Amino acid sequence: MLHPSHFLSVLLFAICASVVFGVTQRETPRKMMRYGLYCFTLFVGSAIVLSWVMFFIGR
Repeated sequence: MLHPSHFLSVLLFAICASVVFGVTQRETPRKMMRYGLYCFTLFVGSAIVLSWVMFFIGR
């Protein structure tokens, strides 16, 4: 049975949400791609930053 890690789950969610945001929020394919990559970067970056913040709070 497949048991993905938390980070893999974050990546999967970020990909799915970014695709939806890109397609629904922009008009041209180029703008869709750029906005999707922007959202993906923000999702993954914020997850990494927040995980480090929680790590230091817990110590």
